[in-house]
Amino acid sequence: MKNRQEQKVRRSGILLHPTSLPGGTGIGDLGNEAYHFVDFLSETGQSLWQVLPLGPTGYGDSPYQCFSAFAGNPLLISLEALRDSGWLVRRALEPGPKFSNKRVDYEAVIEFKNRLLWKSFDNFKINASTAEKGEFERFCHGARVWLEPYSFFRSIKDHHSGKPWTDWEPHLRDREDRALHFWRENHAREIEGHQFFQFIFFKQWASLARYANQHGIQIIGDLPIFVAHDSADVWSHPELFHLDDQGQPTKVAGVPPDYFSETGQLWGNPIYRWDVMEGTGYRWWLDRVRAALQLVDIIRLDHFRGFEAYWAVPAGETTAVGGEWEPGPGRRLFETIRNVLGDLPIIAEDLGFITKEVDELRERLGFPGMRILQFAFGTDAQADSFRPYNFPQDCVVYSGTHDNDTTVGWFSSAGAGQSTRSVTEVDAERKFLLSYLGTDGAEINWDFIRLALGSVARTAIIPLQDVLGLGSEARMNIPSRESGNWSWRFAAGDLTKNRRRRLAELTATYGRNLHRPASDSADTKTEIKKRKQ
Repeated sequence: MKNRQEQKVRRSGILLHPTSLPGGTGIGDLGNEAYHFVDFLSETGQSLWQVLPLGPTGYGDSPYQCFSAFAGNPLLISLEALRDSGWLVRRALEPGPKFSNKRVDYEAVIEFKNRLLWKSFDNFKINASTAEKGEFERFCHGARVWLEPYSFFRSIKDHHSGKPWTDWEPHLRDREDRALHFWRENHAREIEGHQFFQFIFFKQWASLARYANQHGIQIIGDLPIFVAHDSADVWSHPELFHLDDQGQPTKVAGVPPDYFSETGQLWGNPIYRWDVMEGTGYRWWLDRVRAALQLVDIIRLDHFRGFEAYWAVPAGETTAVGGEWEPGPGRRLFETIRNVLGDLPIIAEDLGFITKEVDELRERLGFPGMRILQFAFGTDAQADSFRPYNFPQDCVVYSGTHDNDTTVGWFSSAGAGQSTRSVTEVDAERKFLLSYLGTDGAEINWDFIRLALGSVARTAIIPLQDVLGLGSEARMNIPSRESGNWSWRFAAGDLTKNRRRRLAELTATYGRNLHRPASDSADTKTEIKKRKQ
């Protein structure tokens, strides 16, 4: 959505976080399987790949609770690519642990990959050429605004066995100059190691993103409105957040009771001091958006309604019920960003409790909103705006998002995945759904894919789980569940010829195939070989 003309083009894509890619190191990464996925997108006529936040995950392994809003996730680094670059010896990977190819075991993966990442750093320090060391130094200099506090934060956190920064010694917690100088003098290797991991992540990501763009694929990246409390962002900029003298939040973010939870969602992120941010000319936000656009082509701005008004919950509450709405920065923030960075390629995630004021803000800014097909067939008044015959053209339609059940799981579950509705309401929803689609529901995932691609919405995004026809076992996230999320993976053989053919045919039928498919596997092998060289 880089210009108005581009917004008028019909297109489609797939929602898949890189952690869900196949591979033998326990977690999807930025290696060859990511390039093969781009080939799949191109072959089936897609022009978009949507990913979740790419930052280093913290609490609950959630990409929405990262140690930095700027850094990349070292777990996504391809170890095979490190080996091909000469920073890991072959025997370091062979034989590797026996990881599941269906789920990510984060604890085991973190132990395995961290050990090898540190080996690769030590090899780089010893064996890198002058040119390679110079490239690393240039990266560190260019990213110093966020990289220096992040690398200090991670090295101190490692030394404290992962404890949150509020539990560190006060002189480190409060970033006293003498303490940080002492830390740099005595922990230079640890600091530089974390900088090296960021150098490698951004190098590998840039290669993959370039390959995607060359194949007609733009990347949609998720930018959460809030950041994690236990992050380099809050530790290094406490003045920008509502914190007490010990660094603890005085109020935290969440949402009131909604479709997903009758007690709301208590996210726990600290609330911004928007008045302070405005006084700086929103410098932190300018840096953040600029950094995001260096990674992705389009930003999906998560929880857009929070920029109009956000749900603030007093610290110490156990649910989000006791919160209240407080005004956000509104147009002032976005006008500042637009004045500095120009027109913004943004999708506004406008789900949840949406008011007339939120809609007016989004429309004035010219951001397309979202429509979710799983919300379209209920008996409540809100469902009406999600019905395809009410879609505006300038919107993005999803069968479901990472927070929803898969379409098959949603359709087949006893309560359609929702405990807040009665059996009578669920039955009425199913009856209306089947009548609307003219189907028996035997292939409800393909019914929804057809409905999304055939809608007037200019952009349609389908989670890969729906292309594969998977049930609730493949769900990516259950909101408010503290553990067990973000671990689903697919296998390389799941993208069968039949599934590729069906997706390609529907994409072409509904006018969303914007480019020629990739030619053949020989071309793919040639490009991957060039990338390794």
